[in-house]
Amino acid sequence: MTVPLLDLKAQLAPLRNEILTAVTEVIDSTTYIMGPKVEALERHVAEYCGVEHAIGVSSGTDALLLALMALEVGPGDVVLTTPYTFFATMGSILRLGAKPLFVDIDPVSYNIDPRQAELVLAGNPEAAARLKAIMPVHLYGQCADMAPILALASRHGVPVVEDAAQAIGAVYPMGENGKTVWQRAGAMGAAGCFSFFPSKNLGGMGDGGMVVTNNAALAEKMRILRVHGSKPKYYHRLIGGNFRLDPLQAVVLDIKLPHLPDWHQARRENAARYRRLFATAGLVERGLVALPQAAYAEAAGCNDAADHHIYNQFVIRAEARDELIKHLHAAGIGAEIYYPVPLHQQECVAGLGYGGLSFPEAERAAQETIALPIYPELTAAMQQEVVAAIAAFYQGR
Repeated sequence: MTVPLLDLKAQLAPLRNEILTAVTEVIDSTTYIMGPKVEALERHVAEYCGVEHAIGVSSGTDALLLALMALEVGPGDVVLTTPYTFFATMGSILRLGAKPLFVDIDPVSYNIDPRQAELVLAGNPEAAARLKAIMPVHLYGQCADMAPILALASRHGVPVVEDAAQAIGAVYPMGENGKTVWQRAGAMGAAGCFSFFPSKNLGGMGDGGMVVTNNAALAEKMRILRVHGSKPKYYHRLIGGNFRLDPLQAVVLDIKLPHLPDWHQARRENAARYRRLFATAGLVERGLVALPQAAYAEAAGCNDAADHHIYNQFVIRAEARDELIKHLHAAGIGAEIYYPVPLHQQECVAGLGYGGLSFPEAERAAQETIALPIYPELTAAMQQEVVAAIAAFYQGR
């Protein structure tokens, strides 16, 4: 049985006619740049995330870039972030002439380790003096540990920009007045940045992104910056860029957004089924495979309906990872490595002083992890096929 890593056709099928109707309306309207369809999506995403403002942009990458531009990150500045994530996190910092200050990850969540962040800043007073922002990444659909990150940012007087590209809808247990208040990814820092790349839990039919914030002045600045820094048109008091979300993507995303809770639930159910199948196969017990852990499950009371992990990816650690992925591909099973080369080891930054640095947990994750199919429409039979193929690979080892 062939099992793809992602099957967008399965998601499209029940929504196809509704999407075609909405897209046709946009075509017939001849409003192809911004307009009411984009504004409607912005309102709905803001409501979903529990924030006051949402600014539609051209991609998740541009969401990060726009947020940093609005916060006036520039040459000589330092942005603290993780070396284990997609390139756009680092690329948005470098494009503005700033320098990433990397902090190793927590080996369980794969997110930035707040304790390491504090140690890095304490041990590097020069970088701390130039710190302009902290950019945690909510990797694989689970929030970074935001309470200590926000506290650290407050002590240093800098904003937090959440890279929530893989985590729209994920929640974090923030303590307030002795109670646990669940806050959604993107709503906790100065700005939260989302990607609507087709493979995301909420994906468009092309590139798209969104920045959310509760800061009205920051939101207005980002709206100006996304249209070349002009307000009114042709009058430019800022240097911005062309970061607009188009209405064709907006209507597709607006149709999909109400389905997101059900899709998240299906992903969690698939994750739970994987855990049962791997347990039955004995692969975890034998130490051949380590499954992803939901860091905030205990705070959620082990409530499987809570969005404390939305499984944008289902990432396992595996012995002989590179041989395993070849075996899976040969068996017709989709699997992918996120991410084989940590950011500090990328060729494009070889001359920026990162060559002698080591982030052991990020490097180990890059060598051991593999993502398995987890999309909502994945069937139980498909998951059985995936686990059976992995068990066959390790047979006799």
